[in-house]
Amino acid sequence: MPAKVQFDVLSLFPSMLEGIVKESIIGRAIANELIDVRSHDLRRWTDDKHRIADDRPFGGGPGMVLKPEPLFEAIEELRQNDSEVIYMAPDGEVLSRALSEELSKRKHMVLISGHYEGIDQRVRDHLVTREVSIGDFVLTNGTLAAATLIDAVSRFVPGVLGDRESLTQDSFASNRLSFPQYTRPAEFRGVSVPEILLSGDHEAIRQWRLEQAENKTLSRRPDLISSTKTSS
Repeated sequence: MPAKVQFDVLSLFPSMLEGIVKESIIGRAIANELIDVRSHDLRRWTDDKHRIADDRPFGGGPGMVLKPEPLFEAIEELRQNDSEVIYMAPDGEVLSRALSEELSKRKHMVLISGHYEGIDQRVRDHLVTREVSIGDFVLTNGTLAAATLIDAVSRFVPGVLGDRESLTQDSFASNRLSFPQYTRPAEFRGVSVPEILLSGDHEAIRQWRLEQAENKTLSRRPDLISSTKTSS
């Protein structure tokens, strides 16, 4: 039986991804065939003896740009009829909880890891179906960004998380940051856990957590609350 969601990642540094996806929850999800992650060396689709996958940009400027030929051949070989072809780009739409959940419903994604100065625009214009950024910063290459997307998306695939309720308590659920969490011991170095959490009163605890999440969001990310009011 094929995995529920398959990721094919194109990169100049495919080994960077391997360690990340073998560990923890993602590693178990792969072992349980809930997701499948395949890392591909883009140089496999080059046709010269030096396996060159990048070149200098037309018009001059620093850095190198990934060439269109290997990307076209790789994507055309890997994509399926209903594939989402995603370019991990600093100028793409920002990866969010909502986008992660949306992508978790896709059966197959081809992820392009950009490197250096990016990829030839013709690939973006003719093959890429979505461009995604993980934030307002630039990485040395897009393989780490691809790994971030895989992790964020996989959490929404049924069966990947042992307790689906944890999704409802995540930061950004209901446009709020998460509330404080405590575990044993109840007192550590003279600092005690809030008494309400030891009370056994589930409704009071729920209300306390809501208030804490609201206060933290107002303090650190008031834009999240503003966006909720705007959309309502």
